[in-house]
Amino acid sequence: MKIYLDSAQTGSWRLPAGCPAVCGVTTNPSLVHQAGLPVNLPTYLDLLRAAADHGFAELMLQLPNNDLALAESWLGSLRELSQRLSVQLTVKLPCAPDWEACIRWVKAQGQDVLLTGLSNPVQLLWARDMGADYVAPYVGRLVNDGRNVWALMQACVAQQGNGPQLLAASIKSPDVLAQLMGLGAAAVTLPPASLLAWSTDALTQAAIQQFDRDVQASLRSA
Repeated sequence: MKIYLDSAQTGSWRLPAGCPAVCGVTTNPSLVHQAGLPVNLPTYLDLLRAAADHGFAELMLQLPNNDLALAESWLGSLRELSQRLSVQLTVKLPCAPDWEACIRWVKAQGQDVLLTGLSNPVQLLWARDMGADYVAPYVGRLVNDGRNVWALMQACVAQQGNGPQLLAASIKSPDVLAQLMGLGAAAVTLPPASLLAWSTDALTQAAIQQFDRDVQASLRSA
């Protein structure tokens, strides 16, 4: 399973020992705004440079709207810089019919596409028809809405053989992450804070402390 950091805060992209390897970063306009950055082309170009500086192989960036003139203008600059920096670019677009023209145009440029916000199996079939390379359901939001999230996750995994890869987002607990790993999800996005928090565990630390106590006790009784 690939892991992507879900953040536009470049200062949080460098992780300490104990964290698994990260393939790259995925962002969206909300994350860019939360990082205190304007959602514009210069910001996105700076994020590409930051990804290269951090040694990431991939960056996933979401276009701010479905205007084809904007898509053409931004994509040319983003692709040129990503190729120069050797950072693989994936363009994120909402999984919605009013984005169809934009999706088709971006795919026609030979560009990898992720359809985000996927929430039901009909959208999954449509995403497959659109030639999406990835689909990104928001798992936490689906759970909060009372959906049968695991039926949808199983359907997404079943499509991975000849359809889009599942990149599960909004993972709220390590138990959910473990279930996605067990299902065979291709990838997940995690906030840096979650990756940091789950790289250690209280039960592991308790076992280590018990080992230390027993080592000392064994030496005293020798």
